[in-house]
Parts: sequence; structure tokens; C-alpha cells
Amino acid sequence: MSKAQSPDDLDFTRRPSKSEIYDPKVARICFESLGNVETVRKGTVFFTENQNSDRMYLLEEGQVSVTRRGKAIDVVKSGEIFGEMAAISQLPRSATATARTGCRVVSLDAEQFQRAIQNMPEFALMLMNILINRLRLTVTMLSVTKALDASDGTRARRLLDDKLLKGLMVATQHRPPQHCPLNTVIMREGEPGVFMYIVLSGRVAISIKNKLVEWVGPGGVFGEMALVDQSPRAATAVAETDCDLIAINRNDFLTMVKTKPDFAVSLLKAGADRLRDMTSRRA
Repeated sequence: MSKAQSPDDLDFTRRPSKSEIYDPKVARICFESLGNVETVRKGTVFFTENQNSDRMYLLEEGQVSVTRRGKAIDVVKSGEIFGEMAAISQLPRSATATARTGCRVVSLDAEQFQRAIQNMPEFALMLMNILINRLRLTVTMLSVTKALDASDGTRARRLLDDKLLKGLMVATQHRPPQHCPLNTVIMREGEPGVFMYIVLSGRVAISIKNKLVEWVGPGGVFGEMALVDQSPRAATAVAETDCDLIAINRNDFLTMVKTKPDFAVSLLKAGADRLRDMTSRRA
């Protein structure tokens, strides 16, 4: 970390400004083809912290301030997306968004968002990239404040239902499930990411900088971050029990995102869930 940086400079709400995946043109096509255009005055509140609302926004003109607990954490600028976390996770808002100037926005509700993913899979990849960049920044901040440890074992929850799992097994039948005995190191932090994994049975422990951060059980996924942004592994995964896994390489991953919208939405929810879990440790 440079001397000018503080933990607050690494806030998860900051979007990658030069992402190779994020393309404002793709976002605009998705939003304008399905969404609702709104012109709002300076001071208009789009949503408030802890509010239950499912709209996400593309800011076409103006600026939007984002605050949490009364503290400014970000400024959204023209061409950027905001409010997507609640739309993806279907959980209460984690921040408040207010028009800093007069604004023109296009909004999508939950149903329109699902249709956008189906119509343009590239949109799903863009959102994944945003979440992953935020998650990597959050992990960096937590490593500085020594707050990476998992609080309990509740993160070993199911993400993919039986129907989607069966479809994925058919799509990857050219690569049989991988069996990993107890204590097998499945992936290591810092290494290149060749596969992402779906847990069919057993339980996998995920650690960052030798700190346990979560568990992944049947129907859960891990390792997808490196396939999306093609950066080194952010974590180490070890079989905590005997495990059976589906291994998915990047080509198969991209094909499934394009052909199985439910898979893309599930991965987005997984990313949003991890991000919320990590940011909750900042308190």
C-alpha cells in the first residue's frame, strides 16, 4: 500500500475505471433496450441504506454520491452502474445513493435484469468483473486490518439447485468429476487460475494469507474469480473432507455463461454474497 493510501481508499464500492471487460456501450445497450429512463433533480435519493428495493441504475448524465452511515464512500460518474448489489443479491441496500447534480439515469428492476442477462451474456461478465474487483480490494483492506478470519461456518451454503447441477454435469461430461481426498490442496493463492470448481459432495476450506475465510459445501462454487478477470488466485482451497468436484475451464465457463443464464445469475449472487460477507467484517 502506498503512503497516501488508507483502508478507506480501498473501499469495495469503487469501480474499476479501466477494466478490460467493462464496456459502457454494452451496459447502455442492455439498460436502454429494457429499462426505464428517468431525469432527476439534484438531491433526489435513489435508495437508502437498509432499504428493500431491487432497481439498479446506469448513470448517463450527472453525478451520484454514495454514502454509508452518513460517510461519503464514492461518487458515481457518467457511464457507470450503481445499485447492482441489491438487484443481484435481493438483500437490503448497503448504502445510500443521492443525486449530486441533476441526473439522467436508466433503471432496471429485478425482472428486467434477468432478461438483460439472457439477452446479453456479456453484461453478466461485466457485472462479475465489477464484483471481483471490489472483492479483491476488500480482501486487501481486510488483510491490512487483520480482519480476514471467518466468523462462523454458515458460509457452507448451497448455491446451485439440483436442476442446474444436472445441466452443468451434462455440459461438462467430457471431463468426469474430480475426486479430492481429505487435505488435498485444490488451488493455491497466487497461482494462475485454470479451473473453477463446483462442489458435488464434501466440504472445501477457503483461506487467504493463511486465514480461513469461508467454507464451500455441495452446490457451492469457488475459483471463478481467476477465470473472469484472469488474475492470479486470490485464495487457497483445501479439501476439508473427501470431496467430489466439477472442474470447469475458462472456455467451458464462457460457454455456460452465454448459454445458461441461471448459471450466470448464480455466479453473480455468489460474488455478491462473498462481497457482503467480507465487507461485514469491517465493522
